Amino acid sequence: MDMSAKIGERPEPIRRLTKIYAALLIAAFALSPAVLIAYLYFFQDPALKFENHLFHEIAIAAATLEGLFVTYVSWRCYLSSGEPLLRWLTLGFFGFTLIYALHGAFTGMAHHNIWLFLLYGPASRLAMAILLLIGLLSFNQESDTPEQRPNPRSWLQWIAVFLLVDIAVAIVAYSAIAGNPAVRLTMEGGALFFSAVNLLIMLAGRIRSPLMTIFGISIALFGLSSLAFILGRPWNHMWWLAHAIFAGGFFFLSYGIIQAFHTTRSFANVYNQEEMVNRLAMAMVRTENALQELKHSNQKLEHLASTDPLTGAANRRHFIERVDAEIARAKRDNLSFALLALDLDNFKAINDHYGHQTGDEVLQGFVQKCLEEIRPYDVVARMGGEEFMVLLPQATLELAVTIGERIRSGTENAVFDSIVMPKVILTVSIGVSQFGRDGSTIDTIFRAADERLYRAKDQGRNCVITV
Repeated sequence: MDMSAKIGERPEPIRRLTKIYAALLIAAFALSPAVLIAYLYFFQDPALKFENHLFHEIAIAAATLEGLFVTYVSWRCYLSSGEPLLRWLTLGFFGFTLIYALHGAFTGMAHHNIWLFLLYGPASRLAMAILLLIGLLSFNQESDTPEQRPNPRSWLQWIAVFLLVDIAVAIVAYSAIAGNPAVRLTMEGGALFFSAVNLLIMLAGRIRSPLMTIFGISIALFGLSSLAFILGRPWNHMWWLAHAIFAGGFFFLSYGIIQAFHTTRSFANVYNQEEMVNRLAMAMVRTENALQELKHSNQKLEHLASTDPLTGAANRRHFIERVDAEIARAKRDNLSFALLALDLDNFKAINDHYGHQTGDEVLQGFVQKCLEEIRPYDVVARMGGEEFMVLLPQATLELAVTIGERIRSGTENAVFDSIVMPKVILTVSIGVSQFGRDGSTIDTIFRAADERLYRAKDQGRNCVITV
């Protein structure tokens, strides 16, 4: 077995153990804020406060600007891919931003109407949690059409909904029920509940692409931030921790959006490392197969381009290339070679009496006879009609005559069976030339071989002529 294959093997127990370890790392990272929540809940005095309106207003303003920026990037990704999840992510970011901005705007009202200040935070988180859940339920659904994506009517309807939520929260803040802690806890608990449902759906559906892992971690942080808000009181340390946890989730999810924007602009079509390696391996196999097919096709094309389609012998162009190469080698190494010019005797009579199909079969049979009589590295070519040539590398004149006689004798004694007639008797006339003796260019040695071929015809055919 190939040693590289052995090295690359991943035993199944190790593979499973490492996958479990990776999953535990992700879970530990997502749930790490719970440690801080527990610490503050059990060991810190909840009465300790840090009340700084200016810092809070600056933080909310920064969060609002970031929310608008991430909303825009999500919207651009949605316009590109049409993925429903990105549509709901865009709405979730935008809804959160429009509602949450008033939480910062009414910071100064904390001492006059604390509910007008407090209720916009849980309302924004609840709206965002609901929209993110709807987005998750649309994961891997069919993309929206290009016509649906920029439709301003649907976006304006959602803006109206978010503004109505702002108005409704203000009405509740000035109503008699505002002082009931259940109002804030219900909204914050709702955000926690929808975040938990989000995570359960992801775990049950085994949704584990890289960007969806970021989505899941962010949802876990959103849920933990809602838990911290439930346990905290305005301006105490748990309350500030809740803000920090939510900001961490928001930053992390925005990172996923940016990753989508710079890659496929889709949360579904980005793969984890294992999938990428597998896909790369499959792509390499497909590429290798394609290269092999291309190589095979090129070889076939090269063979077709250099071969006479009827007889399988080399064609004129390829034969001239081989002779040119042999001349270069002969000059470089001070060697010699020979050529045979062959012409089938009375071949026209065969075509006239028995038809071209019989003539084609005779030509094919003649080439086979030549291949039987020449050496493995010699080259036989059809130059046109019933005219052929044979290249004999490193052959003396005597050897060339011997091979020519073998071809002549073998042709004379061969029987070419045909579907038209039982037997065709065939002879061939041959002229021989030698590099050096008859010239050192392709024209001179071709001319010498042709002239001797004509002499063989004049002298009665069926013979080999060297002078």
